Amino acid sequence: MSSHKNKEHLMSIKNAVNKTNSLSDEEKSDSVKRIEEWILEDKAFGTIKEELLEINVYFKELFSELGFK
Repeated sequence: MSSHKNKEHLMSIKNAVNKTNSLSDEEKSDSVKRIEEWILEDKAFGTIKEELLEINVYFKELFSELGFK
């Protein structure tokens, strides 16, 4: 997956995190912080997905809704 596509996916996830009521403010803050770091570091999407799933099971549903496998 290209770097540009990774960034698009990360921005989609970041936007969804900010809009959800399924996460506490602390979980949102931690998640957004990590996503912003990953955008800068351009981490692999698989690593990002695994780490977000560790924060909250909500991300499994979010990834499914966004069409990420």
